[in-house]
Amino acid sequence: AEDAERERQLAELLSLMDTYRPVIPETVTDYYLSEAGFQTSDPRIKRLLALAAQKFIADVVADAYRFARVRPQTAAARRNGKDKRTVLTNDDLASALSEYGVNVRKPDYYQ
Repeated sequence: AEDAERERQLAELLSLMDTYRPVIPETVTDYYLSEAGFQTSDPRIKRLLALAAQKFIADVVADAYRFARVRPQTAAARRNGKDKRTVLTNDDLASALSEYGVNVRKPDYYQ
């Protein structure tokens, strides 16, 4: 009974992928899927994977923005209280990616 429900939900999700147009272009998705050795002729599966990639990117960007907001601002920015812009740095992005197990920091001997 539980397997039948899962099958029904999967079929419903895949039917929604028929009309969905992902933010990530299909050519980009096709390129990275082929680089990873993934092969499928079903465009719905490709769209589903593009949606998952889009969600991952959105989560990383949101986390990086959160890191940028809590990072202490420079002294010049504190003196000029009018400028409320948040500046996203590579360190913010690296901190966000590290939460997902992705290390983009240079090794210490390169710094």
